[in-house]
Amino acid sequence: MAKLSRLQVYELMETTGMVPLFSHQDVKTSKEIIDACYKGGARVLEFTAREYNAHTVFEAISTYVRENYPDMAIGIGSVTDAASASLFIQLGADFIVTPVFREDIAIVCNRRKIAFFPGCGSLTEIAKAEEAGCEIVKLFPGAIYGPEFIKAIKGPQPWTSIMPTGGVAPTTESLTKWFESGCTCVGMGSKLFIKNESGKFDLEKIEAVTRECMETIKKLKK
Repeated sequence: MAKLSRLQVYELMETTGMVPLFSHQDVKTSKEIIDACYKGGARVLEFTAREYNAHTVFEAISTYVRENYPDMAIGIGSVTDAASASLFIQLGADFIVTPVFREDIAIVCNRRKIAFFPGCGSLTEIAKAEEAGCEIVKLFPGAIYGPEFIKAIKGPQPWTSIMPTGGVAPTTESLTKWFESGCTCVGMGSKLFIKNESGKFDLEKIEAVTRECMETIKKLKK
């Protein structure tokens, strides 16, 4: 079961403004990444279900977050069907993220009052997602649409909350463009999870860059 209500998840996303997202086959490494993100100020984290053992890793890190970071929301991304969504909800997901809008997943999440953030790429898809109860929609892939797309959407639908994912860089320039366009928060993946020369995650760098992003976003949201 989720430890946070969907209203709490929405509030965390809106106030912090960033959702780091990553995937890894190793539980220990995943916990280290979580530690670095939390120390850097992140309070929402998405683990993407891309690896063959994603469910076992997620079960372990969900428990880890519950025991060590009770104020952090942890969810699962890259979910493609209702059965998988149900499984991850049982494993403690606070929210579900998908690459596309799926009504069957929306139904499952609404039954359990779990936050659902579907990937959308048109005003029609966004409207359908909102009709299905989605409070925040994911603009994916963000790099294809860009900040101007959000500006255009916010014109006729100022109530729409959007999280661009893909194409967001951990720089002041990139974050400024996205937040000035009217986004609620941003999803950030590979560009945030920096590796050193040996190919291992640079945990100190990840923590530092996360902190810099959080501070920049806080200023932009004032």
